[in-house]
Amino acid sequence: MAAGAHAIVMDDGLQNPTLQKDLSLLIIDGSFGFGNGRIIPAGPLREPVAEAASRVRAAVMIGADECGAAALLPPSLPVLRAHLRPGPEAELLAGQPVYAFCGIANPRKFFATLQEGGAVLAGRMAFADHYPFDAGDMRELLAEAESLRAIPVTTRKDFVRIPPAFRSRVTVVTVRLEWEQPAAIEAMLEPLAQRVPMPA
Repeated sequence: MAAGAHAIVMDDGLQNPTLQKDLSLLIIDGSFGFGNGRIIPAGPLREPVAEAASRVRAAVMIGADECGAAALLPPSLPVLRAHLRPGPEAELLAGQPVYAFCGIANPRKFFATLQEGGAVLAGRMAFADHYPFDAGDMRELLAEAESLRAIPVTTRKDFVRIPPAFRSRVTVVTVRLEWEQPAAIEAMLEPLAQRVPMPA
């Protein structure tokens, strides 16, 4: 608040008990679901699904529920549905060959987003999540893109981890979230918005 903020939107903070939250949502990647349903290190979960679901207002299913994840949620929990769509940059790449690289949890989703936007995927390279790109990595990636006569593209999340000297040679493709029923999420957020002070 001292810096002028009236709201904090967090990603990946559901298991943090030190924060008092006004609204929590359980976000589910429809293509992955809850993985094997086991807790770290045996699986991808940080806690059992039922425990997480007990502390949220709703679940958000992004993409088609390919793994049957919704069936593992409490019947009383609302499930909002949404889809990731390519950002406006994708239109400029439609019909053009691209060399896609990223270091995110689900690289397949980024590659699919590019194809959905009409880009021709000439090549791809997936790195570990939060991968710290260095100058050597970038020289290799840009050389591969050049050999394919393709435009090097990555996500905004990855772009900030690219050494500044190479950023001008890489195109960023963003995504936006498209809700199937926008009114449902708006109804949840409206009471919070009314509590935010308006600027004088």
